[in-house]
Amino acid sequence: MELSGWFALGLCVAVLVILTFTRIGPHLVMVAALTLLSVTGILTSEEALSGFSNAGLITVAAMFVVAAGMHASGAIDLLVNHLLGRPKTVSAAVFRMFWPVVFLSSFLNNTPVVATMIPAIFGWCRKINIAPSKLMIPLSYTAILGGTMTLIGTSTNLIVNGQYQVLTGEPGFSLFSITAVGMPVALCGFLFIWLFAGKLLPDRTQSQAFSNFREFTLEVSVVPSGPLVGKTVEQAGLRHLQRVYLVEIERKGSVITAVSSEETLQGEDRLVFAGETDAISDLLRINGIAPSTNEEHSETFTADHAERRLIEAVVSPHCSALGYAIRDARFRARYGAVVLAVARNGERIKGNLGSIKLQAGDTLLLEARPAFVSRQRYNKDFLLISDLNTETPRHERAYLAWGILVTVIGAASVELISMLNAALIGAGLMIMTGCCSASQAEKSLDLTVIVTIAASFALGMALQKTGVAGFLAENIVNLSGGTPWILLILTYLTVSVLTEMITNNASALLTLPIVLEITEKADLNNLPFVFAIMMAASASFATPLGYQTNLMVYGPGNYRFSDFLKVGVPMNILIAIVTITVLLIGYPLENAK
Repeated sequence: MELSGWFALGLCVAVLVILTFTRIGPHLVMVAALTLLSVTGILTSEEALSGFSNAGLITVAAMFVVAAGMHASGAIDLLVNHLLGRPKTVSAAVFRMFWPVVFLSSFLNNTPVVATMIPAIFGWCRKINIAPSKLMIPLSYTAILGGTMTLIGTSTNLIVNGQYQVLTGEPGFSLFSITAVGMPVALCGFLFIWLFAGKLLPDRTQSQAFSNFREFTLEVSVVPSGPLVGKTVEQAGLRHLQRVYLVEIERKGSVITAVSSEETLQGEDRLVFAGETDAISDLLRINGIAPSTNEEHSETFTADHAERRLIEAVVSPHCSALGYAIRDARFRARYGAVVLAVARNGERIKGNLGSIKLQAGDTLLLEARPAFVSRQRYNKDFLLISDLNTETPRHERAYLAWGILVTVIGAASVELISMLNAALIGAGLMIMTGCCSASQAEKSLDLTVIVTIAASFALGMALQKTGVAGFLAENIVNLSGGTPWILLILTYLTVSVLTEMITNNASALLTLPIVLEITEKADLNNLPFVFAIMMAASASFATPLGYQTNLMVYGPGNYRFSDFLKVGVPMNILIAIVTITVLLIGYPLENAK
C-alpha cells in the first residue's frame, strides 16, 4: 500500500476517533476530511465533491420536502385520528401505534416522521391516560424498523444505494429490494416491543419536566365553515383533553362559563383554554380550530412579555453550548432566549440555573422571541422546538397530500420513473399544490445531515481509490479463512458497533467499499453483504445517541440513559440474529459457478 493509502487510512481512523470522543459536529469533521483529501491531491475536485451530486443524497433531500407536505397538510394527523383510537393498555396502544408509524416510515424518511409523530403521540398519551415514557421509545424503534423495509425509508438505504452504483457500475436496487429482509425483521421487532416494552420501560407519569411552569391561557376560535360547527363540546372532542381545560366560551359579546359537555359550538365562538404548552399545541392541530385574532387575553402565568412566548427545546448533539454552564455560554446573547428551567432524565434540575452545564438530550424551558424558532430550525442547535404560533395545518389538502405520496411511491415501485425523479416530482407537487409552503419546505431540509452525508462519500471513495479497501478486505478474508457466513457476521457486527459510536450514514459509507472488495476477492455475492450494511446501520437501539430518532424521544419520554440499554440491548441482539438468519437462508453467499 502506497503513502497515499496510509494517509487515507490514518485520516479514516482520526475521523472515527474525533466523532467518537469529541462533540465536534459530524458535518464539520467530514468536510475537514474532504478538504484534506482534495488539497493533498488524493482525490480530484470532481471526486471530492461527487457526493453533493449523488442521486441518493438528492433523493433524501426531496423526501424531506415530501414529509413536510404530509405534516403541513395534516395528512399524518388524518391517519392518526382514524387509527389510534382509545386503547386501555400499553400493549394495545403499542399495537395501534405500530402499524401507521411503520407504514409512514417505510415511505418517508424516519427522522421527519418521528418529529411529526411526537406531538401527536404525546397528545394521544394524555387522552388515553398512558405515560409517554411507555410509548416514546417504541415510537422511535418502530420508525427505525419501518425505515428498513424500503429503499426510501431511511437516508442510509438511499446513500448506500447511490454509492453502490458509483463503485460497482451496477444499476442499483429497486424500491422494494430490501423488503424481503426488512419485513421479517420489522415483524420480529414488533413482537418484542409489543410483549416486553411495556414491562421494561418506566412509568414516569408524575415526573413531568416543568409541571408548574408551562401553564398558560390561550384563546382559539371555531372556524365558521369548519367541521366543529353544530357539534357539542363532547362530540368535538374538547371535553376529555388531558392537562388542558375549556374554561369559557365567548359568543357574540356574552361569556358562557362552567361550559356544559352538551353546549353546541357555533361559528366564530371564542374558546378560552388553560393548560400546558404541549397540550395547547395539540389543540391547535384540531381541524376546525384556529388561533384567535384577538390576543389581548393571551398571557403566561409565569411572565407577562407581549413579544415573548414559552418554548420547549431539546439540546441537540450539535449544540455549540454543549459542556458549558448556561452563564458561561452567554445563552441570552447567543440565542436571544432566557432559560427558565432545565430537565434531565425526566426531572427538573433544581438550584442555580446559571451553573448547570448543558448536555445532549436536556429539555429546556425557554422564554424567547418568535424569531428564535425559525433561526434554530436552520442552526440545528436544538431539536423538537415546540412553539404555539406554528402554522395551522391545511386540512383541506390532507387527501391531496396522500394522493401525491401514493402516486410517487406507485410510479417508483413499478419502475415507471426512477426513485430520484419520483422524489423530486413529489417534492415539487407538495409545494405547487399548497400542501406545504416554500418556507416550510426550506425548513424541512436538514442541512447538517445533508452535508455530513455528501462529505462522507469523499472518505469512502478515498479508501477505494488508494487501495486501503482492498488491503483491509484481503486481511479480513484471510482472518476469516474465507468462510462466507463468518464474513457476513463480521460485516454486520462491524457496522453495528460503528453506528453506536458515529453516525449511521458515515459508518455505512466507510464500510461499503471495504465490503465490496471483500466480496470481490472471495468471489462472493455482494447483495446480502450490502443488505447487511443497510440493516446494521439502521438497527441502532441501545443508546439515545446512536440514532437521531432515539435522541429526539429522549427528552419528551423523560428517559434515562439506562432505559435505552434495558430495552435496546436485547433489541439489538434480536434484530442482528433475525437479519443474519434471513440473509443466510434467503440469499446465496457465493456466486453461481
